[in-house]
Amino acid sequence: MQELERITARRSELDTLAEELAEQLAEVQAEREELPIAERVLNRPAEQDRAAAEAAATVTPTPARVAGRAVLLVPHRSENPDNAALPADYRKILAIVRAADGPVRVRAVGEELGLQVTVRGKPEPLRAKMTKLADRG
Repeated sequence: MQELERITARRSELDTLAEELAEQLAEVQAEREELPIAERVLNRPAEQDRAAAEAAATVTPTPARVAGRAVLLVPHRSENPDNAALPADYRKILAIVRAADGPVRVRAVGEELGLQVTVRGKPEPLRAKMTKLADRG
């Protein structure tokens, strides 16, 4: 009879253990179902940043009208700047400055561009453009 009692006790232990394992299994399965949701939540900001970067890369600068001409309000900049990224006015100024031997005066650049720079205050916009080019490198 003792053996029968031990078998019954062992069966009871195993049933209890099986219930505990079933509960653990249910918890593990529930957590596994939550993990993909957590991954999506964590990846969402990165996906939004990527989409925003792609949208920003495809946006072209909007031209404005100044003195009857279409000009860019803010010239488009890229990681590797080159002359093609500059508006036409800036490319002309850059060509004149590169062709000069040594320091360049704003008045000389203005005269080559056909601007009237003899009047006081007229060379300031040209000077500002040249400063922007120098800052840009």
